[in-house]
Amino acid sequence: METTATNTDGMVVDGLPVWEMNFHFLSGRLCLSFTATVGERWRRNFERLPQPADLGRWFVAAGLLDVPPAVTEEGLRSARRLREAIYRTALAGTRDEPGVDGDRRVINAHARRGGLAPQLTARRSVELRPGRSPAADALATVARDAVDLLGGPDITRVRECASHDCALLFLDTSRPGRRRWCSDRACGNRARAAAHRARHS
Repeated sequence: METTATNTDGMVVDGLPVWEMNFHFLSGRLCLSFTATVGERWRRNFERLPQPADLGRWFVAAGLLDVPPAVTEEGLRSARRLREAIYRTALAGTRDEPGVDGDRRVINAHARRGGLAPQLTARRSVELRPGRSPAADALATVARDAVDLLGGPDITRVRECASHDCALLFLDTSRPGRRRWCSDRACGNRARAAAHRARHS
C-alpha cells in the first residue's frame, strides 16, 4: 500500500520527484511504518512529513482515522520526536541493545495518552475511534504499538532491509525468520536481478 503524501501540485518537492514523498506500509507494524516517513536515512534523509497536514494524511493512509485531523506545528514536532525515538529504539533492538532512556521516555509519554478507543459497530466489527484530540489519540496508538513491539518477543524479529539502498525497518514474520528484504517484490526483486546480472556479466 502506498499513498501519495505530497501537498503540492508540481512534480518536484524540495528537489525530489513526487513519488519519493509516497508513504510506505511495508514494515508489518504500525510503529515501524511510521518510521518510514523519513526517506533514504542512509543518504538524503528527507522528510515525508514536512507540514502538519502531511501528518494528518499519514493518519488516514495508515487507517487510524477516517479524515485528516487538525495538526499544529508543535504537534508535528512532537510526532517527529516520537518517530525518531521509535526508530532508534527499534534499531537498537536489531542489535540486541537496550536503546537510551530518553527515547523510552518519549515513547512511554505518548503511550500514556488517550489513544484510539476500540468501538463495537452494528456489523459486529471493531473500529478504532478518536476522542476529543484525534491527532494526539492517533499518536498514542502508534506509541502503544511501539511499546508492544519493542517490549515483547517480536523485537527479535525486527530487521533492517538488506538492500544497499534501503534502510527500512520491518517485522520478519516468515516461519524461518530469515527474511532479508522489506519487500520481496521490491528490494528483493532488485537484489536478485542485480545478482543475476553480476553472474552473467
